[in-house]
Amino acid sequence: MFGLAKLQVLESKINIYEELSKEMLDKLEKAVATISDNSNRVAIILERHENRLDEGERTNETIIKLIEKVEEKIDKVEDRVNQLSRFRWITIGVATTAIIIIKSADFFSMILNQKPTLTLNEESAIVRSIG
Repeated sequence: MFGLAKLQVLESKINIYEELSKEMLDKLEKAVATISDNSNRVAIILERHENRLDEGERTNETIIKLIEKVEEKIDKVEDRVNQLSRFRWITIGVATTAIIIIKSADFFSMILNQKPTLTLNEESAIVRSIG
């Protein structure tokens, strides 16, 4: 009987270990399933993140292109302003030169048309005696 009792104890222990093994296996399967689900979720999040990064890069490239176009337009406007400024100064120079030439011509014509005297009119040439 002693052998039979040991055998029953061993069978009982084996049954306990089997149940524990099944429970552990179930827990491991659940853990693997949870890890797999979490891994899939992380993969989806990473894919979305990569898509957002790609979209951000495309947006940045578009913004950079727009900024370059704006810079080109600003450069063109600056060139036009510089040209207008040069034109203004040239115009001022030409006008100043024309005025000087006209005034000089008036001055010379005035000198040529006057009498060769040092006074402008006769009254200013009269000397009065004091006394």
